[in-house]
Amino acid sequence: MSHLDFVSYDAALAIIVCLAMLSALLLLKGFIVRYLRKIAHERPIPMLKYAEQIAAGTRLPFFAGIALLAGVSQIELSPANARWLGYGWIIILVSQIALWGNRIITVAIQNAFVKQRDTDPASATHLMIAGLVGRIVLWSTAALAILDNLGFNITTVVASLGIGGIAVALAVQNILGDIFSSVSIAMDKPFVIGDFIVVDSYMGTVEYVGMKTTRLRSLGGEQIIFSNAELLKNRIRNYKRMQERRVLFEFGIAYETPLEEIERLPQTLMEIISASYLETRFDRAHFKGYGDSALQFEVVYYVLDPDYNKYMDIQQEINLALLAALRERNIEFAYPTRTLHIASAPKDAIASRIAEKLVA
Repeated sequence: MSHLDFVSYDAALAIIVCLAMLSALLLLKGFIVRYLRKIAHERPIPMLKYAEQIAAGTRLPFFAGIALLAGVSQIELSPANARWLGYGWIIILVSQIALWGNRIITVAIQNAFVKQRDTDPASATHLMIAGLVGRIVLWSTAALAILDNLGFNITTVVASLGIGGIAVALAVQNILGDIFSSVSIAMDKPFVIGDFIVVDSYMGTVEYVGMKTTRLRSLGGEQIIFSNAELLKNRIRNYKRMQERRVLFEFGIAYETPLEEIERLPQTLMEIISASYLETRFDRAHFKGYGDSALQFEVVYYVLDPDYNKYMDIQQEINLALLAALRERNIEFAYPTRTLHIASAPKDAIASRIAEKLVA
């Protein structure tokens, strides 16, 4: 058999092995995924869910790489080419192990986030940073493992990365600023997922805290996205952490109101606010001053529940009770009015003007 026949035989064998290996791996993946889904449905065990996610997340490029290397290994190679074939096995296997690890981290973070989003929002915020740190450690370890198996001096590589890291940091300083800001948000917790915050003129509920951005869901329904670094440069008002709400409102009554009714109004307001509502604390009510067309009163009280809807319900009840009390006493609310006084001319002046007209 000639050398050309040997080459043709090796090439045909490599192709057959490659196709057979690819088909076997795809069939094996399908069987494992179906089996794990069946077992996970019958027995809801977390480890089975992770195994199913790993199997389902194993993609075609990995199988194609394994099949190609298996086919090439059937060919007689020179020592240099055989060494490169070994490097290929290392790169593909370590990369796939890292992808499996990344998949496990993603599934674990998602499951923990769903569980803690409602019960412990602060921990849910920390999970984002934990996932970031876990992925950085995972891929750094995988990269160092590949380089070590390829024959590189890891100590020299790490030293080189330290020098090159300075240049990279300068080039991506804005991105790094956002990442460090996300770490600051997770550790200092100025807000957590689920808090209602106001930033400048924007307001909404914190929906997501990521490596680079924080996302709010506004009252109008749209999503507002902030850069983490820019967000922390602004004053943030966190209404979720409000323990009680201070309420100040004013109203005016007509100047014609009798003095004794004016003196009674502060006491009436205290009775309305204090006696009727367990969730309020009366502070003060005063005849504040004289307006253009009204006697001005100022009232301050506290709602002990920070919920905005609760505050509006209480304010509505206070307004209705106050309106009923004023109408019962025939006290009118003031509204803008203007009185015009016309001065009458002296009689002598009128007579002289008439005489002047007659003469003319």
